Amino acid sequence: QVQLVESGGGLVQAGGSLRLSCAASGRTFSSYAMGWFRQAPGKEREFVAAISWTGVSTSYADSVKGRFTISRDNAKNSMYLQMSSLKPEDTAVYYCAAKRTLYRRVIVSEIEYDYWGQGTQVTVSS
Repeated sequence: QVQLVESGGGLVQAGGSLRLSCAASGRTFSSYAMGWFRQAPGKEREFVAAISWTGVSTSYADSVKGRFTISRDNAKNSMYLQMSSLKPEDTAVYYCAAKRTLYRRVIVSEIEYDYWGQGTQVTVSS
């Protein structure tokens, strides 16, 4: 089992940047595919980005492609989301998620993830 804790959220002006972190407990972090999701007020949670356990493969939602970068440091049991050129529509609670897998794949489907963090609020002002 793994526990996830997000940090790094906050208030930023449009065009600004933020870096979210997801710290994971456990000794087998490198065996987990990871992802970021977000939920805006009144909307369903949506996929943002995902990364394989090796860190080699990544996937992004079209809405963030070219602006966000997902990465991970297995030695530090951490995953990151570098967000640049932020827009007001990026405002949401951001969640990290994990799924233990033997395969070097990215997982974009929310229902496949087994573990979730509590979320961190990102607010982008116009």
